[in-house]
Amino acid sequence: MNHEVIDEGTKRMKKQIDFFAKEMAGIRAGRANPALVSDLTVEYYGSPTPLNQIASIGAPEARLLVIEPWDKNAIGDIEKAIMRSDLGIMPNSDGNVIRLAIPQLTEERRRELVQLASKRAEESRVVIRNIRRDVNDEIKKLEKQGEISEDDARRMLSRAQEITDEHIAKIDAIMEDKEREIMEV
Repeated sequence: MNHEVIDEGTKRMKKQIDFFAKEMAGIRAGRANPALVSDLTVEYYGSPTPLNQIASIGAPEARLLVIEPWDKNAIGDIEKAIMRSDLGIMPNSDGNVIRLAIPQLTEERRRELVQLASKRAEESRVVIRNIRRDVNDEIKKLEKQGEISEDDARRMLSRAQEITDEHIAKIDAIMEDKEREIMEV
């Protein structure tokens, strides 16, 4: 039987879930999380480099991020990248490490962040449904070409829907956790 179509669709859906989870980690929830700045691009010796490749990032306290560059000459570049970003946080440097104090979120800002997270969750759901549509189209094409029977096609279409429902449930669970985290005072 041609289960490669289902397996390929499942792999694509898992990649989308991983991407969505990474996106959610990058949304600020009022508590320090290294994911807030790890993918920040720093102009390092003339080439754009992700921050996590030139420094260690830690969260020793709930509202503090500490960035320790491996090359102390990069501190100025890292500070500039943080100021250019949309984080809205001013870096504080002592020449060896950069400290980012994460301010308390206002109720209004929390609601905006929940809306942003909800929008990204819906975009991910649409991607998952598009993958399902691609898988369904491929199954129907195989049936039309006579490579699989009508019963097999029906079973595969049903399985594709089950997998889609599972992945959408994962997106919903990640979204609920993020909303709870954002709204937590």
